[in-house]
Amino acid sequence: MASALSPLRVPKHKGALPSHYYESFLEKKGPHDQDYKKFWAGLQGCTLYFYNSNRDSQHVEKLGLEAFVRLTDGAPWGSSRDPDIYFSLVLWNQEIKFKVESLESREMWKGFILTVVELRVPSNLTLLPGHLYMMAEALAKEEARRAFEVPSCFLEVSRLEAQLLLERYPDCGNLLLRPSGNGGDDVSITTRQTLNGKSVVRHYKVKREGPKYVIDVEEPFSCASLDAVINYFVSHTNNALVPFLLDEHYEKVLEPKGLSGGLAKKLAVGSMQTLFPTTGLADLTAELEEKLQRRRAMEHSAGHAGDQ
Repeated sequence: MASALSPLRVPKHKGALPSHYYESFLEKKGPHDQDYKKFWAGLQGCTLYFYNSNRDSQHVEKLGLEAFVRLTDGAPWGSSRDPDIYFSLVLWNQEIKFKVESLESREMWKGFILTVVELRVPSNLTLLPGHLYMMAEALAKEEARRAFEVPSCFLEVSRLEAQLLLERYPDCGNLLLRPSGNGGDDVSITTRQTLNGKSVVRHYKVKREGPKYVIDVEEPFSCASLDAVINYFVSHTNNALVPFLLDEHYEKVLEPKGLSGGLAKKLAVGSMQTLFPTTGLADLTAELEEKLQRRRAMEHSAGHAGDQ
């Protein structure tokens, strides 16, 4: 007697493997880690994603590169291993150490990271023509992606609120993109630096002219996207200016807002009050205006004293 047919086994659905500009095994050691931990890692956009294996579709960790400062080479102090398999990623608020399988792998990781953060293919690494071609392809994809993306350092705040944000949260960066007071598609840049022991705040206008953004500096500079505007200030100050990015302790949900084509983000309702828990927005503005008045009064008094 024929036995009953067994039901067909349907394989469990697995998510599609993510697409990356570059991917390989990478050992990572964060500032609070005791030792290196091996991951399958991939670079997509300005983010490094870490997976338990190269068969996983869901990452277990990720690391944004928005606060990029520099890359460094060299083995940890006291290590007897080949120094060519180590490199470090220095961000605005932390340093991450990496260990790879070979010199070629190290140069590839450094090359792709520099390509996406500097928006250019690096020329000072040990790379083959094929490697450079791969990075040029990644650069084209990244530029296309950013052309339609609002930088994470864009916040819908006023000039005074931007100044106070940079003053209160210096560890989160010192360059902020915000709407222009003139309305429309124009935007403004607010920066805060310590020069010769003094805090210096500057504001720059960025005018929308057709598909381009023109930075109002001594020699006006034209950019294809808002991200290119940010990159202009970062590169022209040798990374002294770092895009403002709230860390996990302060980070709030950002939601799109239609700024003539969706080129804007704003803090969620009430988030500014959360950022400044003891005051409302009106009090924030009043606080900063009071500081400015005191500063002007001191400068005025000093000027009169010098005339006597």
